[in-house]
Amino acid sequence: MEGVRQSLTLAWRTLVQVRHNPFELSDFSIQPIMFVLLFTYVFGGAIAGSVHDYLRFMLPGMIVMNMLFVTLYVGQGLNTDLTRGFFDRLRSLPIARWAPLAGRIAADQVKQAWSILLVFVVGLILGFRLGPPGVPGMLGAVVLLLVFALAFSWVAVLVGLLAKDAERVQIFGFTALFPITFVSNVFVPADTMPGWLQAFVDINPVSILAEACRGLMLGGAVATPVLKSLAWALAIALVFAPLSVWVFKRKL
Repeated sequence: MEGVRQSLTLAWRTLVQVRHNPFELSDFSIQPIMFVLLFTYVFGGAIAGSVHDYLRFMLPGMIVMNMLFVTLYVGQGLNTDLTRGFFDRLRSLPIARWAPLAGRIAADQVKQAWSILLVFVVGLILGFRLGPPGVPGMLGAVVLLLVFALAFSWVAVLVGLLAKDAERVQIFGFTALFPITFVSNVFVPADTMPGWLQAFVDINPVSILAEACRGLMLGGAVATPVLKSLAWALAIALVFAPLSVWVFKRKL
């Protein structure tokens, strides 16, 4: 329990930094709004024949994509603390060694909730409406997204520990995330792609998570994509969490 308290204290420190550096909040607030507006009004008519129809298809996937990119801030913040000596000061304190990592990831969950709410509200303003599942379905999608973000944050933690500086975290993250998010069903249906590409899209965890969110928010298949998304989250956490802790201990 003492370790949990220490993790929450460090998580609060991370969140308070946003108040002193509001540009950090704008980083993961302005970009998703721009993406929603651009894809809806520039590509919507060409892809779906109707801006409203495309917004209905694209918004759940956009929320998934934004969730993945927001996790990069975990790695960037962790790398900044390491390179500027913050963790050197923590080593002299009687705190749990896992508390700094847990605090970073816990703070990320608050940022994730904010980004999900932001994109959803923008979608509502543009004309997006929930399907038959209604509010319970939307809440289920939020919970699923936060669970997946919690697991995927360990990937960002590992990158943050290995990178030489925060800029390299961002460069590596964007280089890795752009292919798996764009080669998915986030922006277009998989059946519009070549057969050889559909095989990758169908097993891509981003596609599976986007399909689960569409089912929860709009109606449709839910059980299978949700279970597959949770399986992917568990697999990612089981691989990257121990690796991250091991690298973190070697760093300290």
